[in-house]
Amino acid sequence: MKGSLIILSFFALGVILGVTDSLPEILLKTDFSMYALYILMFLVGIGIGADRKSWKVIQTINLKIFLVPLGVMVGTAIGVTLVSLFLPNLTIREAMAVGAGYGYYSLSSIFITQMHGETLGVMALLSNIIREVATLLLTPLFVKYFGKLAGIMSGGATAMDTTLPIITRYSGKDYAIISLFSGIVLTILVPVIITFILHRSL
Repeated sequence: MKGSLIILSFFALGVILGVTDSLPEILLKTDFSMYALYILMFLVGIGIGADRKSWKVIQTINLKIFLVPLGVMVGTAIGVTLVSLFLPNLTIREAMAVGAGYGYYSLSSIFITQMHGETLGVMALLSNIIREVATLLLTPLFVKYFGKLAGIMSGGATAMDTTLPIITRYSGKDYAIISLFSGIVLTILVPVIITFILHRSL
């Protein structure tokens, strides 16, 4: 949760500096977010490639485990579609793109900002931070009322890192590998799915 609050603080600081014209003109005219996206994608690739534990997990599982990230994707798609029905200014595709962040707010918000616009990018940032924070706070209730996979489903891509400890604590150590695997798969798919959704809407 601390990481999410730090991200929100930097975001709020950026908004304040932008509104008050407190930044050098070069920062306002140059599209640095694209360069940030390149760097972030590079670092994500390094992190996934260098995580030997993650690759070992993938090698020791059977195909049934793919139903978990698939369930996250289907459930998220259904959820954001229903939400979009109550938001007339948000199309189903835009809602799907926001949902396809699966909690990975940093990468998804930059992708969506570049491909669609700042408004939807901010929506993706806040929505996916809320998803992570909700998982951290509500996993005990999710597990109690909806089963041991509920925390993993709620965590989405974050189930491999930030929400993994809380998921393991309440679902049990036996679910750690499932959580890690689901998070890895969703993390890899975030840019692919968002790009697919938004390119189709162009």
